[in-house]
Amino acid sequence: MTMSRGTLDGDPHRAGPALPVGGQRRRLTLAGLPKPVARARTFTAGALADWYACTGEGVAADVVLLVAELVANAMLHGDGPLELLLDATGARLRVGVSDRSPALPAPRLPHEPALPGGHGLVIVERLADRWGAEPHGRGKTIWAEFDAARLTRA
Repeated sequence: MTMSRGTLDGDPHRAGPALPVGGQRRRLTLAGLPKPVARARTFTAGALADWYACTGEGVAADVVLLVAELVANAMLHGDGPLELLLDATGARLRVGVSDRSPALPAPRLPHEPALPGGHGLVIVERLADRWGAEPHGRGKTIWAEFDAARLTRA
């Protein structure tokens, strides 16, 4: 295993694994998959461990939470999730969840923490460095990005 990333757990001798030149993508088909939220969480945690030597703490936990939220939202509001795409480069990790609905998300404003519902996009906005939505022929993809520096410090 090639080791070339920053230090982990405060140990200057323990570096994280490097991504291949040009980055790496992993896809998980969610359409028709039983327990898609749980499967997406496990899939994401495995990718983070491989790419950044992150385990379920800190920013890694934030990424897994964000993935769970996006997949759950696709189930509740997007006519079902289609696919999870994790796209890692040296600069950033992009998470994308595609669903069947063409309706783009709109945060509930003003955000009312005491009321049920309407918190998903607030969670996404607070955890990710950037996020957005893109329509496509089968529906839309909600994406969120994390700067790689955050993950390599995790």
